[in-house]
This record gives sequence, structure tokens and C-alpha cells, in this order.
Amino acid sequence: MAESQTPAPRATSNRSTTPVSETFKDYIASNWAERDDAVPSAREQAPYAAARRAKISAMHPGKRLILPAGAAKMRSNDTDYPYRAHSAFAHLTGWGSDSEPGAVLVLEPTANGHDATLYFRERAGRDSDEFYANPEIGEFWIGPRPSLAQVAGDLGISTRGIAELDAVLESVDDNTLLVREADRDITDQVDGRRLLAADSASEMPGPDDADSGEHPDDDVLARDLSELRLVKDEFEIDQMRRAVAATKQGFDDVIADRPAIIAHPKGERLVEGTFNRRARADGNTVGYDTIAASGPHACILHWTRNNGPVNEGDLILMDAGIELDSYYTADITRTLPINGRFSPIQRQVYEAVLEAADAAFAIVKPGIRFREIHAEAMKVIARKTGEWGFLPVSAEESNEPDAQYHRRYMVHGTSHHLGLDVHDCAQARRDMYMDGVLEPGMVFTIEPGLYFQPDDLTVPEEFRGIGVRIEDNILVTADGAENLSVGIPRTADAVEDWLL
Repeated sequence: MAESQTPAPRATSNRSTTPVSETFKDYIASNWAERDDAVPSAREQAPYAAARRAKISAMHPGKRLILPAGAAKMRSNDTDYPYRAHSAFAHLTGWGSDSEPGAVLVLEPTANGHDATLYFRERAGRDSDEFYANPEIGEFWIGPRPSLAQVAGDLGISTRGIAELDAVLESVDDNTLLVREADRDITDQVDGRRLLAADSASEMPGPDDADSGEHPDDDVLARDLSELRLVKDEFEIDQMRRAVAATKQGFDDVIADRPAIIAHPKGERLVEGTFNRRARADGNTVGYDTIAASGPHACILHWTRNNGPVNEGDLILMDAGIELDSYYTADITRTLPINGRFSPIQRQVYEAVLEAADAAFAIVKPGIRFREIHAEAMKVIARKTGEWGFLPVSAEESNEPDAQYHRRYMVHGTSHHLGLDVHDCAQARRDMYMDGVLEPGMVFTIEPGLYFQPDDLTVPEEFRGIGVRIEDNILVTADGAENLSVGIPRTADAVEDWLL
């Protein structure tokens, strides 16, 4: 990795060796070919993003709405984590993996709704030293950046330089709402302006917000932006299909690499690496840290260390999803027998989990409550663990709210919404999410499991250390549901055939 040669916001002057003479500046600024300034046509998602902006505009008439993309986040010293714009920003702009760090979408209220303007740092001219001397934004370091006109054409949004955002932030008042968690610096500036405005008006925003400057309706905006994503549009559904298809290829790659994976002392790492290679080839990256949990690690619900061996005779629980450049991600889990064949006990546990998944899927249709999906899966989990003698009471008694003995073996929920975030719509109200009524266009997971910890004395020894989860991505349709990931083998027999 090349080191910056001139001082930058994170660099130190004792490392700088870039020439600073006027002679050098004049020379490096000269003899460049003309830039390609062609303005692209609007991308496929532009009209969908515009429709989403219209919806959020109608929810907040007369309010200025500020939605930052967020700044790049430092990993160590002057290296950053891979950049990802805030999901609400991406949803309302259509800007995904090619987003410019630090960009801000502002919806200014008008008599008929809102005017949308996207503020971002426009590319540097060759008459400045930014393009070669600034490792955070200079194109010698990170590549060419688009012009204001190019982004305006690409996204179908008016654009302005980031310097013009200062005037917006200086005019913040009680009619301004902000997505607070997206950009700490902008949040601090907005809160500061609110406090100044409240002081000059001799009143504070409210008793709970007096010390912070936070507007009580900021949370309402975050909630509405989250709930706006509960029902996916046509573009989003197509992206989900593509993400699932890419994820299927990632699973295929892992199966093809099995000999090397088994041979390596940290085979789980190879599983992760093989899948991540597909994610970078066919998408933007992984939608979340890959879980490659072999043997007893499968009983650890979010095992992401992935530093264990992958041994013959064990199961490997692989929970992985590919995120596309649009940021839409799949979230799939398959549990595979390493040697290609389930043992009788492994198959018994696997088929119980599959039965729970199928029972939950069978009731999905518009009009039911989201929480009913989990309840249906839990009936099967309670019945199976009861039949096997693992419960101190009957399955029916265990299912009572004040009992739940069977949940020892599956403490997580069965479903979560899915889309731009792997756990999408997380700030939605309970009556819109867990108690919400299903509508066509909703996309969520169904992912029951059974996990028998290696030291769990409530189960026979032959069950201990077995963990199984089966997770699919489900689309609610007009008259039922579609399993978007049904093409990824999921029955015990189909999984064994897949591994041949």
C-alpha cells in the first residue's frame, strides 16, 4: 500500500516528501488529456428512488429532511473500513456501492412537497493540489470521482458542491429533521444550531432534548424511513432475486473447494474466503460476516471467528449472503454434512428443522401477522423435542408463554425482514413489524434451527454438539408466498446429492 507523501487530515508532516514548489505544482497540473464529461442516462433505480422520496415527503410536509450518507470510518491510523453509505440514504437516492463518502441528501419543503438536492464533494480540478496530494479524496489515490452534472444525470437528482451544505446547516431550525446516526459531525452541527435557535427564542426543543439539541421528531423520521422499506418495489424484488442467485453460486464454490477446506487446519477460514471471493466477483461484498460454523461451532449462533477445522463426519452450518452493488443482500443458511452423508442422528435433527421451516412457510400469505410465522415454527420445535424426551413437560405445556422449555434449543427468532440491511426495517414500530400484517412485496427470512450444546446434559450424548439451521428468503405474493431461495438444495436428500 502506497504511503501518502503530503500532509492530509490524518497524516503527519514528518512523513511528507511530496514536492511543494510552485515549479512542481505547475508541471503536474499541465499536459493532461481532456476528461470524459459525458452525462449518463438515469440508472434503473432512479425512478424508484424518486417515488420513495415522494412517499417520505408526504409524511413530513413543511419539514426540511437531512439524510447523510455518512463519512468513511477509520480502521487504523489513516486506513479506512470499506465504505458503505447509510441505508436510508441509499434507499432515497439509488446510490449504492459507488456512493461518495460524506454526501448528504436534503429535502427542502415547498408548497407542493419537497425539492431534493444531493450535496457531495465534487471532483478536484487539476489546478489544485487535491487531485494528487490528498490521499482521502485525490484521484491519484482513490481514482476518478464523478462531476456534479454526471451524478445529477445518473441519479435524477439536483446536485451541489459540498461547500454549499454549510448554508443549509447554518439555517437549521425547528422544522429540520435529521437521520442522526448516519454522520456524527453533521449531527453535532445540527444539534448545536438547534440549541442556539432555542436559546435565542428563549425556549428549548423539549424537556427530554434540552441538553442535546435533538429534535423529538428525529426518531419519527428514522421510524418512517425504516417502515418505508417494509414493502419492496419491483426493482428491490429483482435485486433480491439476483442476490440470492449470486449466493447460490457462493455455496457451490464452497462445496467445490471441500477437499482443500477439509485439509486445512483452519478450514472454516477457507469457507469464508471462498464465499467472499464470489461476493466480490458477483456483488459488492458480503451482506454480513459469514458464519462458517463446523462441528460444535454450529451451536454458537453468530460464530464469525471461523478459525476451526472442518472435519469429516461433522456438519457445517454456513450462514452467508452476497450484497449487490445496490446494497440489497441475501441471507441464506444451509447445514451440510462434510462427508456428503448425514448420520442417522444428524438427519433426524435436520429433518425436524426442515419440518419447522416448511410449516412456517405454509401459512405465509397477505393478512396474517408476522409473529404467527415464528409461532408456527415453534410448534414443530416443541413437538419434536418433546417426542425425543428432552422436555420436562408436554410440548403443549412447553408452548405456554410462561414455560418455553423448548426454546433452550432455539433461543433466536424465526424471521426478520430483509433488504438493504440484513436485518432490515429495524426501527419500525412493533405494530408494523412483529405485530404487522403481511402485505405483498414484503421480503423476510424463515430460519428455524436446533442447537444442542456440547455440554448440555438435558439431551443424550449423541445429540450434543449438533447445530442445524435452515434459512430461506421469502417474498409475500398476492395470494401466498414464494421461496426465493428454493433453488438452493434444502431437503436432506437434495443436500446429499448436491455434495456428491
